[in-house]
Amino acid sequence: MRLAGRLLAVALTLAALDVCSSGPFHAQCKVQWYFGIPCRAVNAALVSQIKKWETRAGCAMGGQRCLYKLQSASLHFISAKHTTPFGGYVDDINFRLTSYLFFTWCHVAAMSVSETWYAIKDHGTNYCNLYNLMEGSGLTETRGYKEVTSNFLCTQRSSANCTVY
Repeated sequence: MRLAGRLLAVALTLAALDVCSSGPFHAQCKVQWYFGIPCRAVNAALVSQIKKWETRAGCAMGGQRCLYKLQSASLHFISAKHTTPFGGYVDDINFRLTSYLFFTWCHVAAMSVSETWYAIKDHGTNYCNLYNLMEGSGLTETRGYKEVTSNFLCTQRSSANCTVY
């Protein structure tokens, strides 16, 4: 059997097992957020929250609202890392901000990915890495707030408990 035939057989087998439609093969999360406020306000809120949660202080009450580290920030892009307080696993976080409607609204494309190569299931940790920053900064309460994601885009999104993760 040729290589192409073997690859097709593997792809069909995985599809038949419903593996392909259950979500990412690696612990990660992609979320789209929309806000009825300018991106400069969204940017300032996220950068401020990341800096606020740099220490272990937020871990004291349980959960993982702590150990964030800002890597870089510009008006349209924010890069950070989050380390889990137990186990020390590191996730890479990125926010891409795009203004629209005459710079009065903001679209944010966000992603969190586990650096651990073998991580498949994460109990929604990568979703919570992103959502906790949004909620902690107060952005979930702003005008025009809307979130778009799914279990296909976020590992174990439906079972995420962001008070714990």
